[in-house]
Amino acid sequence: MRFHNTFHLPRLPFRERDLTPVQAITIIPGQVNSVALTEVPDPLPAEGSILVRARQLGVCGTDFEIIAGHYGSTPDHSPYLILGHESLGEVEESPAESDFARGDWVIGIVRRPDPEPCIACAVGEWDMCRNGRYTERGIKEKHGFGAERWRIEPEYAIKVEPAFRDVAILVEPASVLAKAWEHIEHIGKRAYWRPQSLLVTGAGPIGLLAALMGRQRGLAVHVLDQVTDGPKPRLVEALGAKYYTGSIQQSRLRPDVVIECTGAASVMRDSLIALANDGICCMVGSSAHLQDTLLNVSQLNRGMVLGNTVAFGVVNANRRHYEQAADALRRADRAWLHELITRREPIANWRAAFQRLPGDVKVIIDLT
Repeated sequence: MRFHNTFHLPRLPFRERDLTPVQAITIIPGQVNSVALTEVPDPLPAEGSILVRARQLGVCGTDFEIIAGHYGSTPDHSPYLILGHESLGEVEESPAESDFARGDWVIGIVRRPDPEPCIACAVGEWDMCRNGRYTERGIKEKHGFGAERWRIEPEYAIKVEPAFRDVAILVEPASVLAKAWEHIEHIGKRAYWRPQSLLVTGAGPIGLLAALMGRQRGLAVHVLDQVTDGPKPRLVEALGAKYYTGSIQQSRLRPDVVIECTGAASVMRDSLIALANDGICCMVGSSAHLQDTLLNVSQLNRGMVLGNTVAFGVVNANRRHYEQAADALRRADRAWLHELITRREPIANWRAAFQRLPGDVKVIIDLT
């Protein structure tokens, strides 16, 4: 993958030109591999009353999709999008009436409700937006956290206690899994249901966090991935879970819960077929492109109808899911969480963070 080294911005309005420039990782959505380290204006106060000095930025599969031109959109009147939605930073300025003070460390919530709130956004459930007019930091129509400084509104900032800072960058990806488990458990209440087993497909950071939360719920956890060595099998075994390679059929599992994290069409199909009676499949992985996969819809229909199974998808999270995620991570083994972060790249070596290397699980960029 080839990246641009510099990006020349068009002439900006006078007010923005007067701001101190900061370095940011930018992308031109739809232009493949246009990611660059760019000088951009300091964020305007209108973007949020809290000014944050960035400390860490997590690299996510969604970032790779945006870099590949599959996704992403710029804010109004901007020729570029500042990348990054997994954030951790230190407060430099905040309003006196807020609950934040200089020196506090914070995580930024990614999604914002639509301008004319739908019924979900109106009650703080912006992750379940009904009309699709939401915005997302670093993804959809709103600059992300991949800059030396960023601003945020107090209601979208999560304070991080000092003892938790070393792994707090994992809260955002974990929030999606907290939402997944919340919804799985809500659906399970449709009947008397006592799940015993979980299959997680994919042992990336999302899959491993799903497995962690499954073990915290006392389930027998099975994780399926293609990698045969390196940190992934070790991380799974350290949870007291079982690691598999090959196909779901070869594993002969009949799980009560499946959390599908690969986005691979054939794996999604096999996950639905493998479900035990009354089973629930939550799809977290998103297919980035069209995939040709044979799917016997009649067979799938018959299995779901006769087995009372459910399949659904989740994306993003709201404030309570961030709080649930932080609680799950606090209860996890800290050494295990540290091993989940397999690579830390300084901002000077930012290009390397967007290269997939053998043994990668979670890669973060140190913005200090």
